[in-house]
Amino acid sequence: MKTTVVIPNYNGKHFLEDCLSALSKQTQKEFCTLVIDNGSSDGSVDYIKENFPAVTVVRFKKNCGFCKAVNYGIQTAQTPYVLLLNNDTEVEAGFVEEMEKAIERHPRAFSVSSKLLQFDRRERMDDAGDMYCLVGWQFQRGVAQKEKEFVKEQRVFSACAAAAIYRKAVFEKIGYFDESHFAYLEDMDVGFRARIYGYENWFCPAARAYHVGSGTSGSKYNSFKVKLSARNSVYMNYKNMPSGMLAVNFFPLLVGYLVKWGFFIRNGFGREYAAGVLEGIQKRKKLRKVSFDFSRVWNYIEIEWELFRNCFLYVYEFIRRRAE
Repeated sequence: MKTTVVIPNYNGKHFLEDCLSALSKQTQKEFCTLVIDNGSSDGSVDYIKENFPAVTVVRFKKNCGFCKAVNYGIQTAQTPYVLLLNNDTEVEAGFVEEMEKAIERHPRAFSVSSKLLQFDRRERMDDAGDMYCLVGWQFQRGVAQKEKEFVKEQRVFSACAAAAIYRKAVFEKIGYFDESHFAYLEDMDVGFRARIYGYENWFCPAARAYHVGSGTSGSKYNSFKVKLSARNSVYMNYKNMPSGMLAVNFFPLLVGYLVKWGFFIRNGFGREYAAGVLEGIQKRKKLRKVSFDFSRVWNYIEIEWELFRNCFLYVYEFIRRRAE
């Protein structure tokens, strides 16, 4: 057995039939499924035990957040690969098999991101790997575009943890998901860290999954999500960029934060966004930065160049979405 599928769940009973039924129909039968329940009150645990007895369930007494839940699953896993899967996904029959094949094709891969498609518009992309750019914006590559345009396996900045496979041994070297994040941008943060250590993150178009999106938080934008995402973006930059890199990127990052603040003001969440950024700045020194190692200078140079190029990718994809 090569893979443990870890599914964090918080009051997601209404998603579990689609998610767990799809896993029961996989072409690759040799894997185990572990659901980490974050103190659900909707009967999720009983539902799993009654309808999917082969699934192992670990129940936390309260909602400890995405990061703590999946970290427990990763550390518990007895397999070389851990496949993280959101409860609001439905995977195709060859999903686990294709994910295992993909990570084995790339010996330096820390993670492989699947082809995430929109649940209700299945011909449209949800995520073809996550990207990060110089102004501090994370974005889903290919979102809302036609899925037939994303057929090439390629490197991405980070895997989207909604449906991605990881090498457990690399977690043990670079560290696990940062639990200070609680939720949001934790996958970008750990992907960034892996890149610093010289590992790769890939996109696999052959592994297909359908994603509702914001299944736990309830909406694309809400006060909780906006504030945590803003705070965590500060955390991520502070932890992963050495002082020289932060100095070089200070102005574009400042512009990026100001533009986003304006966006959220127009959408009614300006106060929450500003509060999140301020909290991130105030609490940043409590975090553990990635230790600077001169032997990794070339990795930082490659990352910086990619952050620059991804600004143009963001603009290109934004214009394409507007045109459609």
